[in-house]
Amino acid sequence: MLPPVSSRQFSESDAPARLPIALPTVERAIDRIERRNKRETAPSRRKPVAWVDLVSPSHPFFFKGLLSALSDLSVEPTVRSKTETVALSRETGFDHTVLGRDFDSPGLRKAGIGLRTAELALRMPDCDLSLSARNAMCVLASTLRNVPSIHFTDNDITAYVDDLPAERLYNRIEASATHSVVPAAYRTEELTRWGIHPDRIHTYDGYKEDVSVAGFEPDPTFTDRLPFAEYLVLRPEALSAAYVDARNGSMVPDLLDGAIRRGHNVVYLPRGRGDEALARDYPEARVFVPEEALSGLDLAWHSLCVLTGSGTMAREAACMDKPAVSFFPGPLLSVDRSLVSEDRLVHSRDPTAILDHLDSLETREARPDLSRSRRVRTEVAALTAGLINER
Repeated sequence: MLPPVSSRQFSESDAPARLPIALPTVERAIDRIERRNKRETAPSRRKPVAWVDLVSPSHPFFFKGLLSALSDLSVEPTVRSKTETVALSRETGFDHTVLGRDFDSPGLRKAGIGLRTAELALRMPDCDLSLSARNAMCVLASTLRNVPSIHFTDNDITAYVDDLPAERLYNRIEASATHSVVPAAYRTEELTRWGIHPDRIHTYDGYKEDVSVAGFEPDPTFTDRLPFAEYLVLRPEALSAAYVDARNGSMVPDLLDGAIRRGHNVVYLPRGRGDEALARDYPEARVFVPEEALSGLDLAWHSLCVLTGSGTMAREAACMDKPAVSFFPGPLLSVDRSLVSEDRLVHSRDPTAILDHLDSLETREARPDLSRSRRVRTEVAALTAGLINER
């Protein structure tokens, strides 16, 4: 390759008199060389920078799955301190900044959401767009800073539950995202009723949890961290959430007692708002409460069944084709209704019925399968890449 050449290296007196080369010809040659040098030394096209805000324990797995299929993207992650979210973000490889925290008190939690939104608007990283899931804080901060936002959600609970002002406000803010990406089972009216144009709603055939589990590689040594090899996973209801009917209390005591009496071991995952006390009367050899964050995907993969009072862990298990039970205390989301109709998820608020269902699983082979989830992830990644290129 020729070395870079500058026109300053030549002058008319430099050309030997015996060579019949006109000065304009030399200058044109030099100009061609300089243009070539600029092309060969020009920096490569800059990757778009995406701000990814992780606010719940399921988010590190969802965005790890999605981003693994979006190689042409630089990522700037932020994380809210909420239960295991920070630890799981670190475990899944996000080099993140912690911004804001969750609170046990409902009053402080609402105030904390407002304060964190303001903090995000002031301290959000330099970026070309934001990516978030079920996260009005990130959407609003992006709007305030005039940054395009792509928002993933599957929560349409206000379609089935009246008198939820907090959820209506949340949905109104989420509907202000530049683009909303939702499962085909989602009731898109929950976005259009708040003003989003249908052209900004994009659907895919599958579930958000498919993206989380698609790239999952089970750890064959995972059960070495537990006091037993065979177990159920049990996670309580989010009784303090605005959309949960908490009048009848938690089903966890009945499920724990019944599971132990029927010979099952349990990995119990409290939410950290007082429900850890529900497991105190049981020996650790039968009911294990992890002191550190464990991979929910490994827990589901190696378990007999996943039982949860909310949706994410049950849907993750169902997307793996593992047995899953939801005892959510209220009307189900559209995605859960869809999984129930496909016989991939059981929903019940009857502890005896749930325990009988567990007994029926002992003679049934449950072979986890991720092939369908991988197809869904490919679809969601292609959809997201298209939206990023349109920004």
